[in-house]
Amino acid sequence: MSRQLKLGAFLMATGHHVAAWRHPDVPANAGLDFAHYKRLAQIAEAAKFDALFVADSVAAPTQDIASRMARSDHFEPLTLLSALSAVTEHIGLIATATTSYNEPYHVARKFASLDHLSGGRAGWNLVTSDNAAEALNFGRDEHIGHAERYSRAREFHQVVTGLWDSWEDDAFARDKASGAYYDPAKLHVLDHVGEHFRVKGPLNVARSPQGQPVIVQAGSSETGRELAAQTAEVVFTAQTSLASAQAFYADLKGRLAKCGRSADSLKIMPGVFVVVGGTEAEAQEKFETFQQLVEPEVGVALLGRMLGNFDLSKYPLDGPLPELPLTESGQQSRQKLLTELAGRENLSLAQLGRKIAGGRGHYSLVGTPEQIADRLQEWFEQGAADGFNVLVPHLPGGLEDFANGVVPELQRRGLFRTEYEGRTLRQNLGLAHPGNRFV
Repeated sequence: MSRQLKLGAFLMATGHHVAAWRHPDVPANAGLDFAHYKRLAQIAEAAKFDALFVADSVAAPTQDIASRMARSDHFEPLTLLSALSAVTEHIGLIATATTSYNEPYHVARKFASLDHLSGGRAGWNLVTSDNAAEALNFGRDEHIGHAERYSRAREFHQVVTGLWDSWEDDAFARDKASGAYYDPAKLHVLDHVGEHFRVKGPLNVARSPQGQPVIVQAGSSETGRELAAQTAEVVFTAQTSLASAQAFYADLKGRLAKCGRSADSLKIMPGVFVVVGGTEAEAQEKFETFQQLVEPEVGVALLGRMLGNFDLSKYPLDGPLPELPLTESGQQSRQKLLTELAGRENLSLAQLGRKIAGGRGHYSLVGTPEQIADRLQEWFEQGAADGFNVLVPHLPGGLEDFANGVVPELQRRGLFRTEYEGRTLRQNLGLAHPGNRFV
């Protein structure tokens, strides 16, 4: 089979556009409506998406402008995906869990459990928290600094994957006749002692159907790229042009050899914000409907959060983006991307906030299925992507538009599957079953 692209459906309750919840076709209570998520999962699975992706934050926004934004109430991702595992059969289930405000044993146990519940479809989006407010919910006065976050993340990954290898694949005989429940020779105690964690082990969950859940990572800073080269099997990234995506792709793939890895062991899936219409004019009209719902203050509040937890409310809306220090609490790569965008297009604060209201700095496509497929094919075939993490303005409508329009066009071109290749997320992504480090 010729190389085919991979697709993830990035689910954000009402949709990725900051004003989506105000659209008449969107259920405003979607964040806590399981029937809504069930429908999304089944739309994506019918279209043969590789995975659903659910992001997370462990803090609710409390500033005054937050009351104008639908970001305060939503399911905890692992709980949601565990429920969705019972109403789907093939699609992967990827959830975010931060290494900043979790313990490795908890994360290892939860994702191993999800992998068993789903028959081998779990993925862990390993992140270092970029929301400074989370610190106050976990006994800290301030957020962990950038360097320490990544140091902790590396060790966190070592512990989690070590715990996932606590048992060999066939350790549990459960032989009633002999009375042997498991083979003691196939149990391995981690006994980790490091800078940030001390974890004895073993994990009290058998080795999962995939061997280990798929590791996903999203950092694009220098430190984030190094962590991805060492740990990730899928990388989500925000790139605004073909050239920048090609440079990122070449750089990250080029780091794998020194980590003893092949290029195929890592799938790079840039985010793409997509608005689909029967004609280009219809797609533009759809997009403008959402843009007209963006209050300037809401766009700027979102911008401040995306830049790295800055309060921009004291700056004039029609003024330029102020010079900001390098964020220690947020995503440095996203700060750089948005700052460069503001300068390149000479955007005011309000204009920049409105511009990112949908894609949040991701590559954006507004057009017909054929036009969108053209750009996805270009990136895929010209060394910029192995696939895409798809963001739509509103749910469920935006996902239905992509599934019913763009997916058939990609299939017609031989770029995307018509049936799932396997039963596990690893099989469908073309990733190897990992060996046990203790064997």
